[in-house]
Amino acid sequence: MIPQRTLVVGDVHSGLRALKQVFERAKVTSADKLIFLGDYVDGWSEAVETVDFLIELDETHHCILLRGNHDELCLKWLADDEDNDMWLQHGGQSTMDSYLNADESVSDIHIMFYENLTNYYLDEKNRLFLHAGFTNMKGVEHEYSTKTFYWDRTLWETALSLDSDLMVESPYYPKRLKNYSEIYIGHTPVTYMGKTTPQRAANVWNIDTGAAFKGPLSIIDVDTKEVWQSDPVHLFYPKERGRN
Repeated sequence: MIPQRTLVVGDVHSGLRALKQVFERAKVTSADKLIFLGDYVDGWSEAVETVDFLIELDETHHCILLRGNHDELCLKWLADDEDNDMWLQHGGQSTMDSYLNADESVSDIHIMFYENLTNYYLDEKNRLFLHAGFTNMKGVEHEYSTKTFYWDRTLWETALSLDSDLMVESPYYPKRLKNYSEIYIGHTPVTYMGKTTPQRAANVWNIDTGAAFKGPLSIIDVDTKEVWQSDPVHLFYPKERGRN
């Protein structure tokens, strides 16, 4: 019997070709639990194809599909015809173009996909998975606004700011980090730090390795911490800008 792995997938941003490549490199099977951290669209040109792939994958694999801020922005446009210049400038235009070139029936199916995304996932080992973060020191169950789960950046900023010598028992150690054994997020590309591999700060792991820009798409095994990466995603789309 093939042992089940728990694999976390970073922000895809419509980079379907890179997603397929990193799946091959990680030798993903239906025995694996796949946790996607959100932001499936906004970046490269294959928004519709990426969501189609995920819908089909969810039928054959054990998938946890979390909600990202870009997924919520796309839903608002699809369902309510709501858009804004900021969204269009940060990858939304390529997503809009992808849907405008698709069959009209796709929209209803994809609206359901976006609406059914999960804000966070807590596993049996008290590991928390979500797109961005949370602010309530008692944990995600006490968060005041669900938008925080896919917009917050203070969780990662707090983890980065900690002195590596600070003990968890210290009264200065952030209480919200103590709630979970590990926390896995995306949202803020580690390429901003000059990195292209998943990064850990305190007990927070950031798996967004800049796939929307010039970084690769990453998968990490949460138990062994083995990492697999695609080629830099922009190489799959040489005539496109992505979010660069």
